[in-house]
Amino acid sequence: MSIEFNIKEKIYIILCTFFTVLIIVGNLIYQKFISLNIFNFYILELSVGTILYPLTFLFTDLITEFYSKERANFCVKLAIIFNIIVVLIISLMDKLEATNWSNVDNITFHKVFGSYHISFLASTFACYIAQLLDINIYLWIRKITKGKYLWIRNNFSTAISLFIDTFIVIGIMSLFNIIPLKQLDYLVLNSYSFKLFFTIFSTPIFYAGVCLISLFFKKG
Repeated sequence: MSIEFNIKEKIYIILCTFFTVLIIVGNLIYQKFISLNIFNFYILELSVGTILYPLTFLFTDLITEFYSKERANFCVKLAIIFNIIVVLIISLMDKLEATNWSNVDNITFHKVFGSYHISFLASTFACYIAQLLDINIYLWIRKITKGKYLWIRNNFSTAISLFIDTFIVIGIMSLFNIIPLKQLDYLVLNSYSFKLFFTIFSTPIFYAGVCLISLFFKKG
């Protein structure tokens, strides 16, 4: 028996898949740090995972806009579950001994993929809280503005949620002495500045997504 999905369900699956992929990949690559020169004005030092993370809110906002709070919440929970599964699999593989001819030895594999402890727990917890908060704020703004001002609910909900996420992650890592407590303000400001910058400049992408999905819905 074959199961056919209508266009609305197909788009939901695509959005949820992209969201999940971004969450998982972000945690896989977070250990690499880079410097970004913002218009020759300020140099940001941040994890490459931070570059991808603001995009996740774009997808949850699109799901919230076109589907429902329940559908958006389900997508967030599903991504968190798959993220944990991936980390458990990697952790298990990390315990296995590499052969003497393996291109990637035990030390290299562990250095790249094996550091999933407090940092992972902090980022996963923060992600869950921030994403659910974003969904609720988005719907609240849409309600009080009577569905107008799409850019306000997109930017405002994401800006608040990203700050909460950044503060939780860096705050927990400071409490466990993973990063110096005296660097807390600097790291929060540095990380959040990029996320806020990215959020504002990704507004046209969000509008394009809304227009494209609306077009598909009309055709479907």
